[in-house]
Amino acid sequence: MNVRLLFLLLFIVSLQIKVLGQSNNATLKGTITDETGIPLDMVNIALKDYPIGTSSNRKGEFLLRIPAQKEIVVVYSSIGYVPVLDTILADIEEDVFREISMKILNQQLGEITVQEQRRNSGNVTRLDPKFASILPDASTGAVEALIKTLPGVSTNNELSSQYTVRGGNFDENLVYVNDVEIYRPFLIRSGQQEGMSFINSDLVSTISFSAGGFDAKYGDKMSSVLDIKYRKPSEFRGSASASLLGASAHFEDVALKGRLAHISGIRYKTNRYLLGSLDEQGEYDPNFIDFQTYITYQFSEKFDVSFLGNVAQNEYKFIPQTRETTFGTWTTPLNTKVYFDGQEIDDFQTYLGAVTANYHPNRNLNLKLIASAYYATEEETYDITGQYYLNELERNMSSEEFGDSVLNLGVGTFINHARNYLDATVYSLSHRGAYNSEKHLLNWGIKYQHEQIDNKINEWIYRDSTGYSIPYSDTEVSLFYSLNSKSNTNSNRLTGFIQDTYSLPVSSGDLYLTGGIRFHYWDFNDEILLSPRATIRYYPDWENKISFSLSTGFYHQSPFFKELLNTDGNINYAQKAQRSFQLVAGTDYIFNAWDRPFRFTAEAYYKDLYRLVPYQIENVRIRYLGEQEAKGYATGLDMKINGEFVSGVQSWASLSIMSTKEDIKNDGHGYIPRPTDQWVNFSLFFQDYLPGNPSYKMQLSGFYGARLPVGPPNSERYMDTYRMPAYRRIDLGFSKVIISAANPVNRNLFRHINDMWLSLEVFNLLNINNTISYFWVSSNSGDQYAVPNYLTSRKINLKLTVKF
Repeated sequence: MNVRLLFLLLFIVSLQIKVLGQSNNATLKGTITDETGIPLDMVNIALKDYPIGTSSNRKGEFLLRIPAQKEIVVVYSSIGYVPVLDTILADIEEDVFREISMKILNQQLGEITVQEQRRNSGNVTRLDPKFASILPDASTGAVEALIKTLPGVSTNNELSSQYTVRGGNFDENLVYVNDVEIYRPFLIRSGQQEGMSFINSDLVSTISFSAGGFDAKYGDKMSSVLDIKYRKPSEFRGSASASLLGASAHFEDVALKGRLAHISGIRYKTNRYLLGSLDEQGEYDPNFIDFQTYITYQFSEKFDVSFLGNVAQNEYKFIPQTRETTFGTWTTPLNTKVYFDGQEIDDFQTYLGAVTANYHPNRNLNLKLIASAYYATEEETYDITGQYYLNELERNMSSEEFGDSVLNLGVGTFINHARNYLDATVYSLSHRGAYNSEKHLLNWGIKYQHEQIDNKINEWIYRDSTGYSIPYSDTEVSLFYSLNSKSNTNSNRLTGFIQDTYSLPVSSGDLYLTGGIRFHYWDFNDEILLSPRATIRYYPDWENKISFSLSTGFYHQSPFFKELLNTDGNINYAQKAQRSFQLVAGTDYIFNAWDRPFRFTAEAYYKDLYRLVPYQIENVRIRYLGEQEAKGYATGLDMKINGEFVSGVQSWASLSIMSTKEDIKNDGHGYIPRPTDQWVNFSLFFQDYLPGNPSYKMQLSGFYGARLPVGPPNSERYMDTYRMPAYRRIDLGFSKVIISAANPVNRNLFRHINDMWLSLEVFNLLNINNTISYFWVSSNSGDQYAVPNYLTSRKINLKLTVKF
């Protein structure tokens, strides 16, 4: 029934697209060139104080539907050019034509000194950060919530900011902020424990993402790269927001005649309100807080120094009380009740600091030196006792006992215990450079990194079913599971790359070739890795705006820490890098529909995977089987269409089809699905506004992920072939702009506010019970039942945002 409601809602949305496209508007069209008459592409065309905009194509042409019979201001902007403002008053369905000429901006931009005078030559998607601020999101990882709507990306947990890409796992994703690699906590095992994402969306300037086939200048992981740049401010600004899930604030300013610039943000999150909808009831007390700052000092036009700092304190406290879960089928409806005693206390603290010296002796050369330090201390402690009752329910609807327990299938007790501690320290020193000439864009880099990780694990599980401990023994009481180990690593890495983007001469169109190679040496296992990569991209000079790309290369992922651990908690010193060869072919097509611009992108890919370390996933915890080795593959097709489904605002839909399997060496079971084998993924981001009054807005995000494989606890990897239910979710947001430049309030404190809006978010609109994992219980006959651990149900969130 919930699936039918999902498709009904999507059908209603499609009808709204058609109806709203017929509102009283006019059409703005034209061309944009520089001072010499050369067409400019990717110029942003936006309406001031309206959620409406588009961008120019490679011929400098643009088309935009605008409100009629109103005086509006159109803003034309692009990095490196002086913005142009144009006032227009158009009649209904009038065609307004403009020829815009933009002047080069003679201003030094600290981080952007080598401008790329050629088209995007890699498999990188660039996203507008403004979408992250309006997308309804329950995890408070706004940028990651935006990434999850892209093709090739999948998620099945709204409580986590983690995502998987094209068959990889969470640990295969690279994340950079201002060229500094970001690490996630190691011990977190559930989305409830996970704090905020490192990325503070209030500070973000640009977002770049690649789902595969990325260039050699990025790191040594097998799935994806998320490249974030924080903003260098030019004036005083700030913002603040508060909701039922937490609060955040940021401020930015310049001083010393513009030489000193800083932008800082503080965030607080408590998902107690959201966790209250879980089946497991109790006293939730999660508190997550972090502070970030990015400071830049301009010594001269050619040299500046910046500092990126972060301090995060994440505490998760939980005293469980009861849990009741109804599951099963119509023919065999079941119910489990659990009564708890004990508590869980987790503490995750992280610190990061990075200093960057940026030198650009001329407009074509840029040199950077980056020193960074990361420290994390993590504690996971719990002692929880539970007594469960497994019952069969009455399914006869005519019975007065319908829905009540009619047969007890089993009773039991379990005790979960853990005292896990981890300390991690990572230091690095790196150099990066770029040189831009008429035909070439040369990038290079070298990095030294020192890692020290100390890990102590002491966890066990005791289970009792109908008075007998599991596993059963007539001579002793045995634990269901136990792990007690101490391990540490102290090692050094040396990595580097060189790559060139070359503009190849062709008779028509534009052809670019990017080729590069990475090297990686780790003294822990004395392994040397070489990873050549190449991308060719062609922009034919056709009437239809289309481009083609082909990327290939080797993507080798050296172990960091978790991959080294065997199932007994000891380190596998012989562990080598996981390796892959990847081939990605794509196309990008721009077209007009309903007199509005649209873009269709598609990528087909194949990954040949070898020397894999098999693993099992429970919630967001990855448990590697370090003593095993596997080979495998991942292949699929990703598609996305985005454009102005409603005139003036961007929306998109993504569809991914994938298969990923692996064959574990010497297990005798051949190819089996990898834990991320999700055949179909569909995601949607849709925007709308009230015709004639765009201060009322709507944003909708929808997700469908096919059934993921799972298996019984502590089982062999080949047994993980059972499929959990598909993930289905729709989040809906409504907002009302209270204050804007078009509607200012000049009274008291409100006169300092530039923008203020109130949002109402409905999470899990259809109230679907999504399964993230299973709790296994035993019946009187010894059979095991998989009791689903459901995610959050429908919740409403109220959020106030202010910008000044």
